[in-house]
Amino acid sequence: MSLKPEARVRLVFLGAAGVGKTALIRRFLHDAFEARHRRTVEELHVLELDLEPPGPALRLRLELLDTSGSYSFPAMRRLCIQHGDVFALVYSPHEPGSFEELQRLRDEILEAKPGAPVRLVVVANKSDLGPAAGNSDRLAAATVQREWGARHVEASAKQGCNVVGLFQELLGQVDVLSGRLSPALRRRSIPDPLAKEPTASTRRRPSKSPNCAIC
Repeated sequence: MSLKPEARVRLVFLGAAGVGKTALIRRFLHDAFEARHRRTVEELHVLELDLEPPGPALRLRLELLDTSGSYSFPAMRRLCIQHGDVFALVYSPHEPGSFEELQRLRDEILEAKPGAPVRLVVVANKSDLGPAAGNSDRLAAATVQREWGARHVEASAKQGCNVVGLFQELLGQVDVLSGRLSPALRRRSIPDPLAKEPTASTRRRPSKSPNCAIC
C-alpha cells in the first residue's frame, strides 16, 4: 500500500477584534454561525484533506490559526506571523478603523518575514450589511489591489456567502495547491463543538443557501 505524500499549510487569520475572524473559520469548518462575540486569544484548528488528480495525490494538513484582535499579545502575534504560510487579513467596512489596522498588520508581516514572499488575502467580512458609507469598501479594495498587489475578497460569515471561495483564494496562494481545492473543500465535515443536539421543537429541515451576488 502506497502512502500519499503529505503537505502542511498554516493559514493565519489576523484583524481587529469583532470583525469576524472566528466566525469565518467556524462557518468554513462547521457551516454554523454564532451571533454572540467570543473573545479569542489563540485557537488552532486542524483539518486533513485528500487531494486527488489532476495533479499528484496529496494529503493536506490544513492548520487554521485564529488570533486575538487585542493589542495585549504582541509577542504571541509576532510568533504566529513567523510560523504562518498564508495570511487572511480580515476587516469589516462597517467597523471604523478596522482596515487601518490591516495596514499596520501588513507592515508587521513584512517586517517579520524579510525577503520572503508574503502570501496574503484581504477579506471584507459582513457583506450582508451592504455597501459601507462613503464607498470606504471600494477605496480599501483599490488600495489592496493596486498598492499592495494582493487579492481582495468580500464574504459574509453570517450568511455563509463566499466563505469557501475565500479559502480557495487563500490556498491558491500556494503553487502546488492552486486549482485543486474545490471538491476537497466542499467535502469537508467536522462536528461543531458549540452545537447543541436538536430537540423535537428545534429540529428543522435543511435550508437552502442564501441568495448572494458573490456566492
